[in-house]
Amino acid sequence: MRPLKILIADDHSIVRAGIKAVLDTRAGWEVRAEADNGEAAVNLAIENTPDVAILDYSLPILNGLEAARKIAAASKRTAVLMYTMHDDETLIKDALQAKVRGYLLKTGEDTELVAAVEALGKGKTYFSQRVAECLLEDFLSSDKVVTSQTLTQREREVVQLVAEGQSNKNIASRWGVSIKTVDSHRTSAMRKLNLRSAVDLARYAIRNRLIEP
Repeated sequence: MRPLKILIADDHSIVRAGIKAVLDTRAGWEVRAEADNGEAAVNLAIENTPDVAILDYSLPILNGLEAARKIAAASKRTAVLMYTMHDDETLIKDALQAKVRGYLLKTGEDTELVAAVEALGKGKTYFSQRVAECLLEDFLSSDKVVTSQTLTQREREVVQLVAEGQSNKNIASRWGVSIKTVDSHRTSAMRKLNLRSAVDLARYAIRNRLIEP
């Protein structure tokens, strides 16, 4: 089995050491690279193509949010986990827009960090309880009133898979259909639910328990 390759980016060496110590307890997980600033994190992500990149938000030179954007653009294989002390709602929304696949607060238990890395390593998303609450509050504060009952089975499935970060190409391969067919289901679901982006789909999926926060 191929090892799960991980990158850790935090400007405090003691924090990086602590994260590595937690992850080293898992067989088959390998911390391939460590960075103390955002620019180095991007370069190391491009060089090592890790499966999971754990980024603090408050990184020097290039903050974690900008680093996440650059990593997502350069390496579609790498899932970014924002691991930070900041639970600001605006930052959380911006992180999702930057294609961050997980958002975890450092105040959580070590077991939650392991669960988050494991989820992202399997192509899923992971949000701490506080982050999930922010997403839900934002969704409920909007004027959108939707129900999963308005969707067909395929539309519900595509909403879940897109919310988990799967591309149309991957979904088409999984289903054995054309990319055009997947795009049709996705477009239809978003139109019915009055959603505009993959971020909106993630919020909807969390609210309706299509994916686990």
